[in-house]
Amino acid sequence: MTKRHSSLFAFALTLLFGTAPLAAQVNEEAADPLRLQYLDVFEMEVADDPRISPAGDRVVYVRRGFDIMTDAERSAIWVVDADGSNHRAVTDGSGSVSSPRWSPDGNRLLYLASDGGTNQLFVRWMDTGQTAELTNVTESPENIAWSPDGNWIAMTMFVPEPPPAFAEMPSAPEDAEWTAPARVISKLRYRADGRGYLPDGYTHVFVLPADGGTPRQLTSGPYDHGGGLSWSPDSSSIVFSANRDNPDFDVRNSEVFELSVDTGRLRQLTDRFGPDGSPAVSPDGSRIAYTGYDDRHQGYQVSRLYVMDRDGGGARRVGDLDRDVGNLNWAADGHSLFIQYDDQGTTRIANVTLEGDVADLAADVGGVELGRPYDSGSYTLARDGSFAFTTNSPMRPADVAIGRVGTEPRRITSLNEDLLAHRKLAAVEEIWWESSHDGRPVHGWIAKPPDFDPARKYPLLLEIHGGPFANYGPRFAAEVQFYAAAGYVVLYANPRGSTSYGEEFGNLIHHAYPGYDYDDLMSGVDAVIGRGYIDENNLMVTGGSGGGVLTAWIVGKTDRFRAAVSQKPVIDWISFSLMSDGYASYYQYWFPGPVWEDGMLEHYWSRSPLSLVGNVTTPTMLITGEQDLRTPMGETEQFYQALQIRKVPTEMVRIQDASHGIASSSPSNLIAKVAHTLEWFERYRSESPVAD
Repeated sequence: MTKRHSSLFAFALTLLFGTAPLAAQVNEEAADPLRLQYLDVFEMEVADDPRISPAGDRVVYVRRGFDIMTDAERSAIWVVDADGSNHRAVTDGSGSVSSPRWSPDGNRLLYLASDGGTNQLFVRWMDTGQTAELTNVTESPENIAWSPDGNWIAMTMFVPEPPPAFAEMPSAPEDAEWTAPARVISKLRYRADGRGYLPDGYTHVFVLPADGGTPRQLTSGPYDHGGGLSWSPDSSSIVFSANRDNPDFDVRNSEVFELSVDTGRLRQLTDRFGPDGSPAVSPDGSRIAYTGYDDRHQGYQVSRLYVMDRDGGGARRVGDLDRDVGNLNWAADGHSLFIQYDDQGTTRIANVTLEGDVADLAADVGGVELGRPYDSGSYTLARDGSFAFTTNSPMRPADVAIGRVGTEPRRITSLNEDLLAHRKLAAVEEIWWESSHDGRPVHGWIAKPPDFDPARKYPLLLEIHGGPFANYGPRFAAEVQFYAAAGYVVLYANPRGSTSYGEEFGNLIHHAYPGYDYDDLMSGVDAVIGRGYIDENNLMVTGGSGGGVLTAWIVGKTDRFRAAVSQKPVIDWISFSLMSDGYASYYQYWFPGPVWEDGMLEHYWSRSPLSLVGNVTTPTMLITGEQDLRTPMGETEQFYQALQIRKVPTEMVRIQDASHGIASSSPSNLIAKVAHTLEWFERYRSESPVAD
């Protein structure tokens, strides 16, 4: 895939967004053409889903970029030798491709491709380049996996069912134009953010001959069978995880099952209340590794590593690592496992012995998402113990890297050097401080504007992550870079409730969010001010989702910020708890009970930013996607209308064609979110001395 340019469309976007990092910015540095420009988003590329060959000599990966003419993502599969040579395209980038998977012998490559409709399975012979389409299905395959003997392909696929009939309508007269028929809904989970109304049906496991043909359905029943599929070494069965008990209400529960390919016989291997998932069969077929926990209905619970015998007996937890474990791969000798986990805002790859000894092998995994510095990324393992992974830094999005036990990992691609090597970017440094609430250490990062001068006074922008059970880290983030390019020192942090610091730290906000995480963030602002280069008259705050909640909470608790931008917030937990697409979960895990039970109304209200709206004097903008079903637009409208009634300066920005993931829907939406945020801040930024 090559980078695409269009001078005409680029000129149109220049008129819309401006060529400088911020059109309204009056600082001289904002006009510096070497700083990051809005249109640079269309030139950025990301390496995703790296797949190392069984022999460890090559890596295929999905190279993702953006089409400036369609304002959409494009992708292609590329291959590179393990030493970084012979970097070349496998597909032409004319459509959307994903999920490259090597055959066990390394001679063929399976992948999904679409020209805008349903994904189909394709196979490519790597020696000749010959490609064949294996499926002609009406629903997109997912979770594709080769059998160890190379004869079969396992996958999951949605199976539609007819919607339930209700009232019988009379037939319309010929040539009549009646409105759309009524939509009758009777299921608990009927819509999802980014997907809209959910079709009737369930996801099932299928197998397909490696030479193509008709997929054969192996599972049945009113249950979804998604997630990763792990083959037994003899290719006779598939191990996977599913909730076949009460998925509507026990929303986190799942068990591990083994499925016979020949007969479709299903055998349940685990039995506890909690999510048992991500199963991986050992090389000799005698054991299964998986992740999970005993569900205690806490907001955050660490997903730990377990191993059991193939028949489900002898299950035991491996080690005491107080971090979420995922992406399990057995070492070839079956004596240890490779895992992926987050620790203090950094995503790592490690080897874990069956006695629980953990040895880190690589850090700085991620960079797959461009917008904000969340955890992301993945790795895959070869037979010889070498592994390929996505690596990033605060200065670069994801590239492909190679590692192995006993050696330092090395990056083998440089997808953004042509652009970012010629841009002045924000330097990012780590900071720790103590919370004013209880003295707990809190972790964060400071992004400084290019050409930073410690003798000057800079405005400070506090950027708060969502989740709230998530983490930021020293990862590339276009939004943070744009804020810094506009002249702001940016503080982003992991207050209590953040993941990657252990279960106890994550659960400090259990039934108490927002709460003392406010003190953590205010203490961080004070810590950065204490470094001497912050203009205390120009403090700004923004955040999205959970960060939008905290932004709205902050302006109800203090007037120290000049302006605020609350993105896709929850304003009233009472309305949110029965309006969000996740309503079957929140009352169980985030609150002591549903809102109508005794004492709950006050509990929900006391944690709602709307309860503090009478205190707000800070000019506050709200930004939300028009199609957001996670934190619906009604939440934004409540706060906007309350602020209007109180005559607090406010504006509501409704991002069209965007769901909860505003920035992920299109590059121009990422730009729009940043541009509106910075314009709001500039309107309320005071003139202050630039030096002591």
